[in-house]
Amino acid sequence: MILKHVPFVRVLAVSAPLLMATSLLAQGGEGETEQPSFIAEIFDYDKAGLIGYLIMLMSIVAVALIIENFMTIKREKLAPPDLLDELEALFDGENFQDAVELCEQEKNYMTNVIGAGLSKLGHSFETMQTSLREMQTEESVKLFQKIGWLSLISAIAPMMGLFGTVTGMFVTFGKIASSGGNVSPAKLAGGIKMALITTMLGLSVAIPVGIAFFTLRNRVIKTSTEINAITEDLFERFRGK
Repeated sequence: MILKHVPFVRVLAVSAPLLMATSLLAQGGEGETEQPSFIAEIFDYDKAGLIGYLIMLMSIVAVALIIENFMTIKREKLAPPDLLDELEALFDGENFQDAVELCEQEKNYMTNVIGAGLSKLGHSFETMQTSLREMQTEESVKLFQKIGWLSLISAIAPMMGLFGTVTGMFVTFGKIASSGGNVSPAKLAGGIKMALITTMLGLSVAIPVGIAFFTLRNRVIKTSTEINAITEDLFERFRGK
């Protein structure tokens, strides 16, 4: 008798979870018309809290920094080709005073380095090379400091998210303690949602900003290496003089 009902039991065991899942999805679909959108919940101050809004502000600053750095940290801005051709012509004609004046008028990575080398004109080649390389290091440090703010934001954002998580859980357990343990899940949802939203916001800012920082760092290394090679090649003519 039991064996006759085995197929029915198997069908019931397989179909019951499917029926329950279908019922839950149907209830979720009906509730979606009443619930605010996902984006609206993120921007809701009661759910994101002050920490969430601070993370959003950090994201705006990060986007501005990323755009500005990608626009300015490139070979064409740090060592304009037309300016390089003009300086090479002045060096070939040994018009070093005109080259100094041009470097003072056009301020960028390349002209600052060349100007530092020309400031030691008349000294030994080693002295000129030392001044040149010191300025190369200084200009490279400036670029790394410029993109360093992105590294700071990518490090702080997840920490801010974690702080929001701790704050949300503190609110949740505070409600449990004040109610003596008899509290409905609906009253705890606010604190838990704050914890989840701030964590998500922190990671959403940290990941892309971190990628942008490492991309810009590689660009700084590549661009500064190329410009340093160009400037040192210009001063090779002074070797042995």
